[in-house]
Amino acid sequence: MSQNFYHGKDATIVAGSANFAAMITADAVSLGLQPAQATAFGVLNTALQSAYTTAITPESRTPVAIEQKNIAIRNMRAAAKPLAQQIIGNPAVSDAQLIALGLLPRTSPTPIPPTMTPPEVDAIKVEGRIVTVRVRQAGLETAARPVGSCGAYIFSYVGPTAPTDPLAYKLEGLCTRRTVQVQFPNDVPSGATAWIAAAWVAQRNGQRGFACTPVSVTIQGGPILAEAS
Repeated sequence: MSQNFYHGKDATIVAGSANFAAMITADAVSLGLQPAQATAFGVLNTALQSAYTTAITPESRTPVAIEQKNIAIRNMRAAAKPLAQQIIGNPAVSDAQLIALGLLPRTSPTPIPPTMTPPEVDAIKVEGRIVTVRVRQAGLETAARPVGSCGAYIFSYVGPTAPTDPLAYKLEGLCTRRTVQVQFPNDVPSGATAWIAAAWVAQRNGQRGFACTPVSVTIQGGPILAEAS
């Protein structure tokens, strides 16, 4: 099979539509569809089967019948495409099931996710409101990132205790080197406790891994002043 059932010769399309309609009607939910979607497609398929039979029967084959068959194919195809995309997007549906439905198997390679093992963050130096941290693989001193990772997202929070809600942290940016500087704003008072965490990021699709346990630092010094021009 080199294409989805709704492309090709009329006979192949019509047969594929009948098979697709029967399969999604019998097992809509497990395919990731709503029963109402299967019912709606079944109505279009019934119309297609009738129009096709009329168009290929010598006694009823007329220009009008042929055009009605063509319209029925277009209507069915327009409805089949989003259903196919919905089914393909359901990870519970196997490639074997897709083929049985008359759909092409997934051909795109599975993205390489970043390691789900959180990195480790070391606070190397604190100078005023600038904190230098090192991000590394857990348990390793090497600077190499995990396979499939383009770097690590850096997160920060200012407060006496580290929050458990991930949304409470501020995203500082993507670190692509072994060390990175995090600069806290002037309204963070000297002596305040800040927390810094990191999570690996996949190079292929930007998927984020698990964040590590945050490390704490104490902010020092006065405000950061702009350089004189």
